[in-house]
Amino acid sequence: MAELFLVRHGQASLGADDYDCLSPAGEQQSVWLGEHFARDGLHFDHVMTGTLRRHAQTLDAIRRAMPGLPANCEVHAGLDEYDFHALFAALPDAHRHLADATRRGSREFFKALRQVLHLWTEGALDARAPETWSAFQRRVAEARAAIQQSGAQRVLVISSGGVIGAFVQQILQAPAATAIALNMQIRNSSVTHCYFNRAALQLSSFNGIAHLDAPQRHVFRTYG
Repeated sequence: MAELFLVRHGQASLGADDYDCLSPAGEQQSVWLGEHFARDGLHFDHVMTGTLRRHAQTLDAIRRAMPGLPANCEVHAGLDEYDFHALFAALPDAHRHLADATRRGSREFFKALRQVLHLWTEGALDARAPETWSAFQRRVAEARAAIQQSGAQRVLVISSGGVIGAFVQQILQAPAATAIALNMQIRNSSVTHCYFNRAALQLSSFNGIAHLDAPQRHVFRTYG
């Protein structure tokens, strides 16, 4: 069977005016991941990312250590993260207090985000959100199908935590709550590994950060 290496982008700029940009830590995480792949002798014959800048920047940083990566990259919008700003903005009045948590630090933000995502999966945000949970699930499934139909033997995909959580949830045929629980624990620059063919896709490992195992790199184990 072919192999899929599904990577979450490096740390982005949570709390900044432009979140969709790698932080210096995120860039370093991605370079180290490329070095790890190179040490393992990995060669990829197909590369995919979403349309987001942090996806492309993560690929560029990996490529510094792996100049032999395919020059062409397939860009698939199904790999793009949900718009968390829009989900907070879509909160009904009874839950507007959750939006205040976004200004109280990362811990409070992630606690509120978990609640917002549950409301989203339950349809409570459908009246105002630009994308329903069902639509998000469909486009993740479309990206998954594109990977399976790629004809490649080893695929590198760079995406985001919400997409990876939904991707694994779909493989496991688990409920929506599983996607949220997975999303909340996916580390920046982590690797989820799968085997696949055109008919099936099987999870092998989840959320690996072997490139951050050295004690001096533990501070680079981030979630934002």
